[in-house]
Amino acid sequence: MVTLPPDYRPSEDEEFMNPVQLEYFRQKLLRWRADLLREADGTLASLSEGGILEADITDRASVETDRALELRTRDRARKLITKIDQALHRIELGTYGYCEETDEPIGIKRLEARPIATMSIEAQERHERMERVHRDD
Repeated sequence: MVTLPPDYRPSEDEEFMNPVQLEYFRQKLLRWRADLLREADGTLASLSEGGILEADITDRASVETDRALELRTRDRARKLITKIDQALHRIELGTYGYCEETDEPIGIKRLEARPIATMSIEAQERHERMERVHRDD
């Protein structure tokens, strides 16, 4: 088990995906996952409070819209939790931080911004260009 210094930040100057960096990203992913689950519990509690009690049809529509938006947000969070779990699994396998297409390092700055990234910026851009070319309009 690696102990992180309280003010640790990964840098480009150290060996890529060394044990300290892996632990840093593991903890970052676990915190993010816990935050999403805590928010989901709050949503579940608010949705289970009962039916829509507003008598005014406009107020009722507003509440229904808010609930629909909240459910879409929770669905997005659910998908994000799956990606976080996959990233945690990649840490265990020793493949975290490396592009799934090129096996090149993804880069610390990209992983800081998007710790669930699976491709380098260049590979992601190529992938998105291919999607635009091959999608049906």
